[in-house]
Amino acid sequence: MELTQLKNTIRFPLIALIFTWFSFMAAIYIGIRNPQVTYDNNGQPIYPEPYVAMQTYVILLGITVFALVALQSLLKALAIRSKNESSLARASHRFNNLGVILSLLAGSIFAIGNFLGAWNSYDPNNDPVLIRFLNVYLPIILATALVVFVILRAFVFRKDAPDIPNVEKDESLAKLQRAVGLAYASPIIGTAIAIIFGLIVYDITKTDLDTWIWVVIQVIIATSIILGTRFAASAKQARPLPPRERRSGVAAVSLNFVLSIVFGVAVLFMSFSLGAQAVDSLLYWPEWREGMPQSEYVAKLSDLTFGWFVSDFLPALFLLLLAEFGIYRTLLIRNLEKTKD
Repeated sequence: MELTQLKNTIRFPLIALIFTWFSFMAAIYIGIRNPQVTYDNNGQPIYPEPYVAMQTYVILLGITVFALVALQSLLKALAIRSKNESSLARASHRFNNLGVILSLLAGSIFAIGNFLGAWNSYDPNNDPVLIRFLNVYLPIILATALVVFVILRAFVFRKDAPDIPNVEKDESLAKLQRAVGLAYASPIIGTAIAIIFGLIVYDITKTDLDTWIWVVIQVIIATSIILGTRFAASAKQARPLPPRERRSGVAAVSLNFVLSIVFGVAVLFMSFSLGAQAVDSLLYWPEWREGMPQSEYVAKLSDLTFGWFVSDFLPALFLLLLAEFGIYRTLLIRNLEKTKD
């Protein structure tokens, strides 16, 4: 039973990653199907009516599913490892720890990218307030909430962690956990508040941010970092952890584990890149002809054909499955023989 559970802690994040991959491809397809800029016969651009960018939420859904599945698998691997310090349990712990970190990185990039993209959107000042909120502010808030929740649940308020000494749940421990949680969360929340403040000023003034506004944004971020440092210092002084036993060869083993994952991660990124290129290729511009009306020179969308699927889309999907199979088999081969069911 324990062996099956450990295998599942590796399988489930990989399955969730497949869902995330398809959600990214679906988001790109939704994006190219959205109304595009057209032109009148005088060559003047005609911008589409404001709409809710659903592709933003599809991407966030994919990141959220992977983050939560990796988090749950991490907690399960930790619970098993606390009872049985097996090689596969350690490998699953490290693998899911990496998965959680990558999901946090993806969530952070998503929030910052949505913030930066708001500056370059077409005529954003004419967007209704509700559309602007749904397209820019709400995704940043949701991504920030996801990142903070995963950090606190994965690294602060968790049980059965073999690297944390067993202590009674007394008041001092509760204060310690709160301090550690605030140390993690303060800089993230402060940064989110700062960028949302900058967007609000940008939308109200309808101009680029003044130098002093950037100063205020940096002050908010710096203050949140200082608060996080103070909470971290309080946590360090509240209950010093006993020194851990040093074991020879641990660093080499850990490095070998990381290197065995690097190739898989590189192939995964290639899969995402090639998949995005395949979906983007469906959008094309017609060939320009002499005397062609300007209104006819607009982007067009190709049909989803079997030939496109085999030649463009399927190779990216195959790379994804190949990388996942390689990661899964590598983890089992290196650690299964030392694990008893």
